[in-house]
Amino acid sequence: MRPAIVVDTNVAIVANNDETPQAGIGCVRNCIRILLHIRAEQRLLLDRDGLILNEYRTYLSPIGQPGVGDAFFKWLWNNQANPQLCQQITLTPLADDRRQFADFPNDPDLLGFDPSDQKFVAVAIASGEHPPVVEATDTKWWSYREALARHEVPVEFVCPELMTPHE
Repeated sequence: MRPAIVVDTNVAIVANNDETPQAGIGCVRNCIRILLHIRAEQRLLLDRDGLILNEYRTYLSPIGQPGVGDAFFKWLWNNQANPQLCQQITLTPLADDRRQFADFPNDPDLLGFDPSDQKFVAVAIASGEHPPVVEATDTKWWSYREALARHEVPVEFVCPELMTPHE
């Protein structure tokens, strides 16, 4: 079975080489490289309720053009039911302003973590596989990397040059 991975939406957005002025050409290339690698070698984890897929759909074109991120989304859309390439993970929602999912750690060091990004972490944890979450340009993740690592959620920063200590 292919190794599992979770991908934040901004990786595909940057791979499209638009709407991310902070991302230089090296960052764009890294995002393209990781998306091509995922298609060829890995298994993308999504949530069963479609929250991640819906977020992708907000920013990416399902026709697969004009960018590499759009092509990735089209590939995902076409393969979302193929368990060799994609796996849908069941999350347990919570009615809590701080934690959107029971699968997200109840950790005081993660209190300020963006609620809209909790689904990526929750999918990684609920899968039981400890996959990395791939992140491109959202520097807020940098501040939480150590707390997430304690919960066996490694964050792979594909554009490390954009990350600066925010602690």
